[in-house]
Amino acid sequence: MLQLQDLHVRYGGIQALRGISLGVREHQIVTLLGANGAGKSTSVKAVSGMVPIASGTVLFGGRHVRGLPPHEIQQLGLVHVPEGRRIFANLTVRENLLMGAYNNHNKEDVARTTKMVFSAFPIIASRLDQLGGTLSGGEQQMLAIGRALMSKPKLLMMDEPSLGLAPLVVTEVFRVIQEIRDEGITVLLIEQNANAALKIADYAFLLETGTIVLEGTGEELLSDPKVKQAYLGEKIVQDD
Repeated sequence: MLQLQDLHVRYGGIQALRGISLGVREHQIVTLLGANGAGKSTSVKAVSGMVPIASGTVLFGGRHVRGLPPHEIQQLGLVHVPEGRRIFANLTVRENLLMGAYNNHNKEDVARTTKMVFSAFPIIASRLDQLGGTLSGGEQQMLAIGRALMSKPKLLMMDEPSLGLAPLVVTEVFRVIQEIRDEGITVLLIEQNANAALKIADYAFLLETGTIVLEGTGEELLSDPKVKQAYLGEKIVQDD
């Protein structure tokens, strides 16, 4: 569904991505892991048209999307939930959701999608007239995901959805991510919470200093010694 081929991104003299290549298959959760500064957020920003690509190819559904403006990429069904939620703080929850459905002029379709969002996040349904900026961090993350779902994505790119959230809220967010996949929406998940992400991932890539150094199924990376030591906090005992 999504293919990145030899992708390079530079910020001035700094090379953020050094020729990464990866694929995201339809109806899967694919996780991109890595430490701060590894290039995870840059990867999804490059795909969604938010940062310029120095060289390389981005294919979505077989179509070249490199160079398209972000709003055209979004209209193709490639939707980005940015790090930090980025909801409209001065709009109500209802208005935030309707902004997500801005390009959908079918009222029945919008109603069906709204029902799906309320089913995934019942607390959002009880906050419709509340300003987005007055929600808790967890509720704002739910709203950000709900707003993205209102645009009927084919592939949902989620950048650090668990960042700064309480453990119980993190569990709920990851449950919903699985439900989104089960509804037929493909997910590209950017996460530092390697343990939680790999447990739900169909496939995963490990990014270090702008380069993919490891890939495999979620189970394979969970059991990999390097991942255990560097990202899961487990000590590797060496045999004498």
